[in-house]
Formats: sequence, C-alpha cells, structure tokens
Amino acid sequence: MDSILPLLGLAFRAGRLAVGEEPVGAVCRAHKAYLLLLAHDAADNTIRRAHHFCQAGKTVCLTIPFSKDELGSCLGRTSCAMLAVSDVGFAAAVAEKLAQADPETYGQARDLLSQKSARAKKRRDETRAHEKNLRRGKPRKEKSK
Repeated sequence: MDSILPLLGLAFRAGRLAVGEEPVGAVCRAHKAYLLLLAHDAADNTIRRAHHFCQAGKTVCLTIPFSKDELGSCLGRTSCAMLAVSDVGFAAAVAEKLAQADPETYGQARDLLSQKSARAKKRRDETRAHEKNLRRGKPRKEKSK
C-alpha cells in the first residue's frame, strides 16, 4: 500500500496527474482522465462533485485509504482531497497496487483499467508497426470488400 504514494508522485512529476477540484473537473469533462482518486477524509461536497465529474467523463472513481495530508505530502502540497490520473498505464498500475491490498474493493476497477491499458498498448504497437512499414516503403494492405 505504501508504494502507491511514490507512484502518484511519479505521475505528478510526469505531468499525468491533475490535482485539485478545478483541474480534475476539466480533465474529466474533456474525457482525458482514467482514474479519479479521493482521500478517505474528503468532505461530502467534494465527494459529490467527484462523482459528478466521473459521470460526466466516464471515469473510474475510487476512495483510497490515505488522508488528504498524506496525498498532499507525496505531491509537495499541504493537502489534496481529489486527483485524477490522465495516463492509462499509471491508472492501471495504481489500481493494481490498490487491488493487491484489498481485492474485494478495488478488483473490478483493476480489471477495467488493465483492459483499457492492454487496448492502448495494442493501438500503440500497431501504430509503431505501421510507421515502421511506411519508413521502409512497404505498401499498405488492401482491405477486401
């Protein structure tokens, strides 16, 4: 469970983490967030807004067993009640770490995000193979009708 906070710090430094209500809402409404995380001691109004953001952006929302102060300290802030992960790989990794600690609560989110991550990886690999073929001058395969 302790390895989640350094992973979130890494995502923050990589620019794949939106922190705070305004940025999280913008990322979710733009359909760029994969996972929204809430501190366990977040206010009721914050929780309500987070669920609204998740519905608007079809984002997975999880309450994690860390306080606002613990989340904030891993991000170099005083506190943080809400954050959104905008990279599918980081989101799948966080969900996996949470599911290892509590599979009953976080297992479904882990499965969903690992599927999304696998599809994204497949698309990336296909794009790289296509670009490699273009560089080598191979003709495109014609689709049969």
